[in-house]
Amino acid sequence: MKELVDQIQARLRDQKITVEDVDIESRLKKLITDFRVPEGEARRSVLNYFLKEHGIMPQARASSEKVKVGEIKETGRWVDLEVKVLDLWEPASAAISQTGLVGDSTGSMKFVKWAKSELPNLELGKSYLLKGVVTDEFQGRYSVKLNRTSQIEPLDTDVEAKPASKAARPTKVVDINEPGQWVDLTVKVSQLWEINSESISQSGLIGDETGTIKFVKWVKADLPDLVEGKSYSLKNLVTDEFQGRFSVKLNRTSQIEPLDIDIEIGSVAAEFSGALVDVQKGSGLIKRCPICKRSLTKGVCSDHGKVDGTYDLRIKAVLDDGHRVQDVLINRETTERLVDLTLDEAKQMAMEALDHEIVRSVIEGKLVGRYYSITGPRVDRYLLVESISELAPVLTSDVDELLAATEVV
Repeated sequence: MKELVDQIQARLRDQKITVEDVDIESRLKKLITDFRVPEGEARRSVLNYFLKEHGIMPQARASSEKVKVGEIKETGRWVDLEVKVLDLWEPASAAISQTGLVGDSTGSMKFVKWAKSELPNLELGKSYLLKGVVTDEFQGRYSVKLNRTSQIEPLDTDVEAKPASKAARPTKVVDINEPGQWVDLTVKVSQLWEINSESISQSGLIGDETGTIKFVKWVKADLPDLVEGKSYSLKNLVTDEFQGRFSVKLNRTSQIEPLDIDIEIGSVAAEFSGALVDVQKGSGLIKRCPICKRSLTKGVCSDHGKVDGTYDLRIKAVLDDGHRVQDVLINRETTERLVDLTLDEAKQMAMEALDHEIVRSVIEGKLVGRYYSITGPRVDRYLLVESISELAPVLTSDVDELLAATEVV
């Protein structure tokens, strides 16, 4: 909190404005603690409030200033950087045209170039002047974004840059909580998935006693294939994140060492609270394979072919806490209690309507828009719900107070 207060005070001093620390901190706490506004947005909102209080209208877009990478300590700042491209990664989203690391003599940081920016691609090892890029932050790590207003100018001189740190550390799956980290994992291959990209050679789930995580092995890495059910020591992996879901990437510097031991995959319970915003397809009344218990698609099991399935109830839902979304899976017992609908009643309902989707519609009507707190183990992108409790809804008065506090313009 003190760092945010100091950042705001620095900007206010530039405008010859004097405000007590306690007044700034009070507004920050209300936004961050009471309304769960992200720190960067709260900082911007409080700064704008005091600027307007003293007759200065904040600019929608500030002019950029030339800085060093190591000087970037806040979000929402427009800057110019002279940097060298230290690393390039495969984008995790079609919305991103390039992502990787850039650096200068003071350090390195992640960059993201949006596809909509229509900017030329950066080349590994080349130096550039990046104009009008915007600083961002995730879990204490700063980055820069290149958008439509940004400019890329190749430099004739080579920017002296610190090499990107690739000192991997032994890590447990549950401890992976930020992107751009180099880690070593001792894991077992839980699942291998079908590949839908020519740039990926393998993808699936790996895990240790603390949980599972998605992995991707790039074709360019030229590494041997992993075998489902086998255990490995994986070295020099890079962590990644997309919409709050972490994964690890195997690249050219990674190493794969088969192990003779059999690692037991476990899980660690996680918690999440938010609004239930969607009940996905595959929810409600479904049929499962009597052999492997997987859900059937038009009466067909992906492993055992066409089978006589057994009925089950489940919910595949999405919760949103305002910062990120979380996919959850709710089993039959919890579904029956939550929706007040038994499996037999669901079967009868579907038979009368001649449509299984009627059950999902009923679930949507009862759950969507309500707030819940859930706990359970994390498997890939899902939380397997072990406990769920309804929270009090956000009232109109709360929203009005939030809008007033943030001084929306």
